Parts: sequence; structure tokens; C-alpha cells
Amino acid sequence: MKKITVSGAVILRTNPETGKNEIFATQRGYGELKDGWEIPRGKLEEGESPEECIVREIQEELDTRVRAEKLLGLVEYDYPAFHLTMYCILCTVLSGQLRLLEHESARWLTKENLYSVDWLPADRLILKKIEEIL
Repeated sequence: MKKITVSGAVILRTNPETGKNEIFATQRGYGELKDGWEIPRGKLEEGESPEECIVREIQEELDTRVRAEKLLGLVEYDYPAFHLTMYCILCTVLSGQLRLLEHESARWLTKENLYSVDWLPADRLILKKIEEIL
């Protein structure tokens, strides 16, 4: 089975209007998993750490600089066509506006509406940890 290793960004902010913590979720705009919701992610390149990968990928896909704060968890999931290993990294925005360059849509989600989107199966495995930081 094909193996894919990615870093996923759990981008956390405190909403200035409500004071509630929120995470940034994106809807895939391409591929076999199109329309599914996920934490933004990208493939690790050879010799790259998970933290370096997510900083690069968020810059490329969302035109935003983030700081990789800490590893929240590691997800292993078997999709029909490949095995996914995903490093889920807590990130904060340093600069930029999170512009959608490759995604179809995006939302800031709170603890109360975290399950209001149709998460991809692998992403569902990290939601309990995300709830803890929200």
C-alpha cells in the first residue's frame, strides 16, 4: 500500500470578539477526498522535519506565516488507496490573512461547533485532542 506522510496544522486563535478559542478548518478543493474538511496539511519532503513542513505548506497553500508550537498527536489511518501518517502540530499565525489558494472553503471552529463540518476520517482521530485546547 502507498504511504503518505504529512504535517497538519491545528491553527489556533482566540476570537477577539467572543474571547473563545477557535481552530481553522479547510475544505479540500481537489483530489479523491474533494469537499472533505480537514486541518490544513501538506506532504513532508525528504530531510524536512514535521515542523519545517507545516511552516512551508501553510505559506504555500494559505499565504500565511505560522509558528509550529508543539506536536498535538500523530494520526495513522488507512484510506482505500493509501496509508496516511499525519503529524498534527499546534500552530499560531505570525503574519498573513489565511488566503485560500488551494482549498474550496474554510471556517473558524469553536468547541461548540467543532463537529459541524464533515471531517475526513483521519482528521476525526485528532478531534478529541483539539477539543482539549479549545
